[in-house]
Amino acid sequence: MDALTDATLAFIGENRAWALWIALVFAAAETTAFLSILIPSTAILFGVGALVATGGLDFTPIWIGASLGAMLGSFFSYWLGWRFGPRALEMWPMRDHRALIHRGTQAFARWGAFTVLIGHFFGPLRAVVFVMAGVSRLPAWQFVPVNILGCIAWAWATPKSGEIGGNILGYLWSLVTGG
Repeated sequence: MDALTDATLAFIGENRAWALWIALVFAAAETTAFLSILIPSTAILFGVGALVATGGLDFTPIWIGASLGAMLGSFFSYWLGWRFGPRALEMWPMRDHRALIHRGTQAFARWGAFTVLIGHFFGPLRAVVFVMAGVSRLPAWQFVPVNILGCIAWAWATPKSGEIGGNILGYLWSLVTGG
């Protein structure tokens, strides 16, 4: 996984024009049910933020791409949950995490649409929460606005965290080296 992350960040650094599209693809993968387990999207988006800190990339195209990608993945995951209902919970890896399914079901019963917003910011739950929203039959009129807000906020916060971290490391490096 580290090799994929390093190769992707090197490619983005050398091909600024592709940054929006790459952020879109990785954000979509991060919010698509089951796919987020296989691809280190969050690490890549943090790394992209660090590239922003170096001046190698502009933040806005990354934010736009990640926002759109997060919307694509989360809406697709919601549709999967809605379309397949409880059968989606019998697919791997969901079937191996009964406690997570139970907690997700309880969260939707207790907090409804707010669960979707919170789910954007908790790594392993990110893709699962959108499927659970569909399985729970959360009405689209409740899901859509909360999900769009969550996508935009998550797509800003993730690379921005990498940018801030990169700025802090750059500052500390200059203190150590006197540069």
